[in-house]
Amino acid sequence: MQNLEQEIHARFTQLFNKEPLLVRSPGRINLIGEHTDYNDGFVMPAAIDKDIIFAIAPSDNGESYIYSVKYDERIKVDLKSPEKVEDPAWANYLLGVLHQMVEEGMPVKPFNCVFGGEVPLGAGLSSSAALECGFAFALNELFALKIPKIRLVKMAQWAEHHYAGVKCGIMDQFASVMGKEGHVILLDCRSLEYRYSPMDLKDFIIVLCDTKVKHKLVDSEYNTRRNECETGVAILKKYYPEITSLRDVKPEMLEKHKAELPGKVYNRCTYVVSEIRRVQQASRDLDAGDLVAFGKKMYETHEGLSKLYEVSCKELDFLVEESKKFDKVLGARMMGGGFGGCTINIIKKDAADRFISHLTKAYREAFSIDMRAYKVSIREGTSVLSKSPASII
Repeated sequence: MQNLEQEIHARFTQLFNKEPLLVRSPGRINLIGEHTDYNDGFVMPAAIDKDIIFAIAPSDNGESYIYSVKYDERIKVDLKSPEKVEDPAWANYLLGVLHQMVEEGMPVKPFNCVFGGEVPLGAGLSSSAALECGFAFALNELFALKIPKIRLVKMAQWAEHHYAGVKCGIMDQFASVMGKEGHVILLDCRSLEYRYSPMDLKDFIIVLCDTKVKHKLVDSEYNTRRNECETGVAILKKYYPEITSLRDVKPEMLEKHKAELPGKVYNRCTYVVSEIRRVQQASRDLDAGDLVAFGKKMYETHEGLSKLYEVSCKELDFLVEESKKFDKVLGARMMGGGFGGCTINIIKKDAADRFISHLTKAYREAFSIDMRAYKVSIREGTSVLSKSPASII
């Protein structure tokens, strides 16, 4: 991360000849609780040691520019009207944040920004949330806007909905901003109440195995799953008026009205209702220090995501099945929206390298793709790396 920080700093001073404010914004993992956030359920994310870094400072010439190191592209920003653009696509994650600040009359003045990172794209580690949250946080710091953290989270989510076009829940942005080193977050996505639980892995480690695939279904199917869940709620609400989301649905309600839930709606709702309860049970496992029970629930989650919610794929299923050949793996499952990305595994430290080597070889033989593995640690959420007095207004 030190090298990345130096690279972003150097690129900024090269382009703009000024000392910047440096901000880091992390990707996230989700230990358990997938596709529950937009159903008002519970999730258990954590920020990790993979960051996007922003260098930002006031502009001296009244113009505003944002430069992406990854794409080697620079856009000029109209602070009076930061509207969506067709190209480049990455700009919309940032313009959506800026739009809200301008609309609300916040004193955002001309600035220059350079960003780049090590959050893998398409791996399900929510690089988009890191991008939105880091930019919002950086502007907040630079111009002393005094926006509360939870408001930054919601602004980042709004940008994803209205500028990037993905109707995501709030988990990704919340975890990126609110993460705490060495802790997972048990987040109630309805009330946004949350608590931190220590993630004491003892002699275990978290390993992410990246399939290196992202099937084209992911965005359209994500929105389809939301619609299927909403269909189930609308049908059940006729019998149980108090229901506002799947958070309120009990398994016996689903069973009683199974015949009325069309197509795959019953399966989708069954998975979500089960997963909401599973997260709460998994939280109690962590509080008791029972990693074995926690790991079993990870496998149960994957089974539900694969068979009932149908957001897995053959590559993800293969990696999870291979993990079961190692008795030192406590649990594994697909993570993220689905149809590609990573599996998350909890494994004994002394077996991690052998595990990675085995899965890499087996995966290459099965799919002719070189899997990428990441050992990750749980870190603090979005934060300032360094301030330069000359760069702060």
